[in-house]
Amino acid sequence: MPDSKNVKMHAASLNFYYGDFQALHDINLEFERNQVTALIGPSGCGKSTFLRCLNRMNDLIPISRVDGEIFLDGMNIHDPRLDVVELRRRVGMVFQKPNPFPKSIFENVAYGLRVNGVRDKEYIAEKVEQSLRHAALWDEVKDRLHESGLGLSGGQQQRLCIARALAVEPEVLLMDEPASALDPIATQKIEELIHILKKDYTIIIVDLTAFFYMGKLVEWGATEMMFTRPRNKQTEDYITGRFG
Repeated sequence: MPDSKNVKMHAASLNFYYGDFQALHDINLEFERNQVTALIGPSGCGKSTFLRCLNRMNDLIPISRVDGEIFLDGMNIHDPRLDVVELRRRVGMVFQKPNPFPKSIFENVAYGLRVNGVRDKEYIAEKVEQSLRHAALWDEVKDRLHESGLGLSGGQQQRLCIARALAVEPEVLLMDEPASALDPIATQKIEELIHILKKDYTIIIVDLTAFFYMGKLVEWGATEMMFTRPRNKQTEDYITGRFG
């Protein structure tokens, strides 16, 4: 079990299987508080699978199983005493493609609060505004909160999904390539937002970078080092475009 006070989450000897296929191999990786960690590697290398292990989203796949341990604030997230719904509130997730609900902008953000039993209308309104501000979207939508979230641009929709995740006050944000489906301007806004949010959240998505290949963690370290002087030749080959 990790003993560093700066470690928010920690994967220890993590293996993951889809039926007989082993997708992740002996992953050991720590995530520090208020740090942004990016997982890189070619398509299908296990990044998204690993990300979904961190809030047990893979539990929804009947043929999947996991060996090893993942800790959140020193507690094993597979401990039967830990409520999975509460885990997913504490470890929020933003997906690759924006997925706003077919509801108003306001109700998209309020959804998680209502699901968690919040009924105070004034409190909900305050949290909606606060979350939209934190997602750098408030000024763009404050006069059309009751319009459909589906009417927003792609970049706005992704920031709306981030606001929706923030509304339930998570401690960790998992982001599965949140800007990959966006244009360059929207991508820049998301990247700027991520670096603002790290003041309050642990974000796993480039201050630290982790390189995955074929389900294995090849190397991790400071982003600048990883891209300029990686320790592992496999990492260097990927960064320089020799494979992947």
